[in-house]
Amino acid sequence: MGMFYEKALRPVLFRQDAEDMHASTTLMLALLSKAGMLCSVMEKHSAPVRTRPIDLFGLKFPTAVGLAAGMDKNADFWRAAPAFGFGHVEIGTITAHKQPGNPRPRLFRIVRQEAIINRMGFNNHGAEAVAAALRKGGAHAKHGIPLGINIGKSRITPLDQAVDDYLQSFNLLAEFADYFAINVSSPNTPDLRKLQGDAYLPELLGALKDASRKRARKLGTKPIPLLLKIAPDLTFPEIDSILGHIQDFEFDGIIATNTTLARPGALATFNEAGGLSGRPLFQKSLEIVNYISRATEGKLPIIGVGGICDTHAASRMMDAGASLVQIYTGWVYRGPFFPASVAEALAPRQRSWIS
Repeated sequence: MGMFYEKALRPVLFRQDAEDMHASTTLMLALLSKAGMLCSVMEKHSAPVRTRPIDLFGLKFPTAVGLAAGMDKNADFWRAAPAFGFGHVEIGTITAHKQPGNPRPRLFRIVRQEAIINRMGFNNHGAEAVAAALRKGGAHAKHGIPLGINIGKSRITPLDQAVDDYLQSFNLLAEFADYFAINVSSPNTPDLRKLQGDAYLPELLGALKDASRKRARKLGTKPIPLLLKIAPDLTFPEIDSILGHIQDFEFDGIIATNTTLARPGALATFNEAGGLSGRPLFQKSLEIVNYISRATEGKLPIIGVGGICDTHAASRMMDAGASLVQIYTGWVYRGPFFPASVAEALAPRQRSWIS
């Protein structure tokens, strides 16, 4: 199926504008998500053989591979994700305020390098509208797989008001989230990456942790797991500082990494601005995952993401210290059942982690 997609279907699909294709795919997946019986049949077909769930953050992940944020921006099709082999799905990035994102064109394929450059700019319907969509879609009910909600700062919100902006999204969406991913690392919102620094990060992490604990005490539940998503363009000393804050505020894990501003190798002459994802990002993401794993002695759960475009890359990411992996660009280039292939390839390791 994968070879047929790459040789026959992908060239036809890629004749369409990249963002138009994203919209068409989202619509088709949204329709599929309403066909519960078909999704169940596909999920059984996609599931790895004889594999028990991975226990992490107090959640059960049926496979080690998840859908990274950026694909399902507005909670349109998250219920269809298990049909393709995903063991969790992360929606968003969602901001407190509805925003259109940056002007088009803002999404570019680089086929030879199996890469994408985007400068989308957190285009989404806003936290209140996404919460309404999740409520309508039955997100109160038990999820088939863990649902992560990725939140970021609204473009119109100044940095000194970022904490309140994140808290607004958290409070609107908390009832639906199995975990939150705190996005301070997209390169496409002005100054957002400054939130990774010592001047802003401690206050943000502390406020979100307090909000999660207060909500848990009020409802008599466990706090929602909180993970921080970081950029691949950080220095090791900067990562050390972030890890210190994560430890201080008892965050549950880290997602490494977001897209990069670097243009390695043949991409040096590619002039479009934005974050680079796909195969050229892999080595840098792998290096950072390995560094974090060693720096924390393997005690901090890591979701490894960035440039996983084949099953070997997914295995290397796990070997480097990731607890789970996520894909997005690899799904675009490898076809609909690439997640199932990754899940199957990682299944023997998954069994050994549990035993």
